[in-house]
Amino acid sequence: MIGRVLLAGALLPGLFLPAQSFDAPAKKSYVTYQAESQVVPAGKKAELELRFHVQPGFHVNSHTPKSEFLIPTRLEFQPANGVKAGPVEYPVGKSYSFSFSPAEKLDVYSEVFTVKLPVTATAGEHQVDGVLKYQACDTAACYPPKTLPVQVLFTAK
Repeated sequence: MIGRVLLAGALLPGLFLPAQSFDAPAKKSYVTYQAESQVVPAGKKAELELRFHVQPGFHVNSHTPKSEFLIPTRLEFQPANGVKAGPVEYPVGKSYSFSFSPAEKLDVYSEVFTVKLPVTATAGEHQVDGVLKYQACDTAACYPPKTLPVQVLFTAK
């Protein structure tokens, strides 16, 4: 009996480890964005380019998908001091179809796609924060919609 109590006492501390000692699995990210510093003329209309990378084997619906049931890719920004942003300019999507339904064409982004943000900014360093909202799919399924934080860094000279 004493041996069982000692064994239980030796095993129980492992049951009460703090939660932070376990690594939670990382959430799957289908699209990535790396902020690149850009320079634009101060006080004049210019375009910032934002490059997004879609993970291999996946695609995301374009900003104008072919079906009302598909979730479009959208980029939304917060207002920033000294920056007047115009409407986002999206690239044309690529036509895509599945082997099991070749007649149905989708409008998607894959690999790398570039979105343009027209801005007019006062002289100085600027940061515009936003989110990319998208839905990723592969050849078998579409996955729940995601949001990706986006930080645009630029200097107006």
